[in-house]
Order: sequence, then structure tokens, then C-alpha cells
Amino acid sequence: MRLAEDGRERTFAEARRLLAQQFGLSEQELAQLLPSGRQSLFTNRVAWAKTHLGQAGLLAAVRRGAFCITDRGREVLSSPPARIDIRFLQRFPEFVEFRERRGAGTPPADPTESPSEHDTPEEALEAAYQRIRNDLADQLLQRVKAGSPTAFEHLVLELLRKMGYGGARPDAGETTGRSGDEGIDGIINEDRLGLDTICLQAKKWEGTVGRPEVQRFVGALGGRHASKGVFITTGSFSSEAHDYVARTGAPKVVLIDGRQLAEYMIDFDLGVTTIATYETKRVDSDYFGDE
Repeated sequence: MRLAEDGRERTFAEARRLLAQQFGLSEQELAQLLPSGRQSLFTNRVAWAKTHLGQAGLLAAVRRGAFCITDRGREVLSSPPARIDIRFLQRFPEFVEFRERRGAGTPPADPTESPSEHDTPEEALEAAYQRIRNDLADQLLQRVKAGSPTAFEHLVLELLRKMGYGGARPDAGETTGRSGDEGIDGIINEDRLGLDTICLQAKKWEGTVGRPEVQRFVGALGGRHASKGVFITTGSFSSEAHDYVARTGAPKVVLIDGRQLAEYMIDFDLGVTTIATYETKRVDSDYFGDE
């Protein structure tokens, strides 16, 4: 509003540049993206600020990619409020109608999950998606923990195959599942001749896996002359275990805890099914010639 107070036309590009200077935003802050990774947080919020102010009749579009202040906007600035937010804009009937058209006036089913009034619609949507994903990950992990150790070993092998290790060959991986396996629960052959293998250990634990267990796994890799290993648990790994792996030059070992396991299962469609897909779109600025 202050930026347009002089009555001059302002372009969106100019507004973003001047606002970034006014707020003293760093390059890192300007580069921060929405969770989707498709748009910067700053650009998204400037665009929605312009939309809200325009719907309240405080700013007006004058041509492609440009806006100016209105008489109502000048009136507001003549006696400025402490802040202009959603609550303030609701005094204007046009803005209330705009919010009702897009369903913003509908109360959420769970008040504790209500998005902040400062969130843009994209942020609210992505926050809701993340809550659904977190809940799904919790459910998945509980299901995995309820299964048998043998089922867990097979699940781990299937996940690694879905992630692209061993290719599409059904015989690329196998579980050892026998005494004398030296702590190795499965093997994935990355090539048909088995010249390059990944050794797996799958521990269905509730607690924390410490350095001694990881160290024994690394020793087992050496006994098999393997250079790669993946240790997966339904529990967690201690900081000492992570530090040990970080300092181990060879073989290369990756630790995957229960939470990360559930995230990978969601990402690679293992044990989950899609029930709905929502496609969101935005105005193509190139088409309309926005500056």
C-alpha cells in the first residue's frame, strides 16, 4: 500500500524488488521455496497480498502486470491501521464475498488444524497435504512393526527394488534368513553377474540401534567383500551410530530409520494406494505478458 501511495503505476516485478529491499531480505530468504519447490515463498506472498488488496478495492489493476492505488486505498492510508490483515480486510463487502466464493469462510472440521490467516492458499494446501502424509507415515510404520521379522525383510528387499536397485529383475534380490548369515538379512545384485552387491540388514526394533550393532554390520560387509550396505530399522539410530558411519570410509553404509522407511514407502508406492489427485494451476504470466 505504501509502495503505491504516490499514485504511480507499479509493476509486480518492481514491487517485488522494492519490497525485498524495504524488508532487507537476504538472497537466501528470497530463494526460499514453498514445500512444492515450484515457486518462491516471497513471490507467492507478494502475489496474494496484491490479490487480497485488489479484492478489497484498495488496489486496482491498470494494465498487464501493473497496479495502482485506489481512492479507497488512499482513504485507508490517511488513517492507517496498525496492520492490514485478513481481519481488517473483512470490513469490505467485496473482500468478504471473494472469501466466500472460494470457501474461505467455511470453518474447518477440526479447529486445532485451522490454517493461519497469514497463510496463502498454496501454503494452507501444502500444510494440509503434509498433515495427511505424516498421518499416513505413522500408520504405515505401525503396520510394518506389527508384521513378522521375515515379512519385514521381504518388505525391505521390495522397497530397494522399487527404488531402482537391481533393476526390474525379479531375481535381483534375496533374503538370507538363516543362521550364519553374519548379520546380513538380504542381498541385492546390482548387475546380472553379481559383481556389485548391496548387503542389507533389517531390524524390526522399537528402540534405538546403537553403534555396536552398526559396527558389527560393517564388519559383516567386510567378511563378504561387499562395498555397500543398507541398515534399515523400524526404530531409530543413535547419534554415535550416525557418527561412526560418517567416519567410515569403506564400505559405504546408509542408515534408514523407521520414519524415513515410511517416507520412502509413500514415495515409491509400497503398501499405499492413491485415493485422490488434486491438480492446482496458476496464471501463466508469460502468456499475459506480466513484467
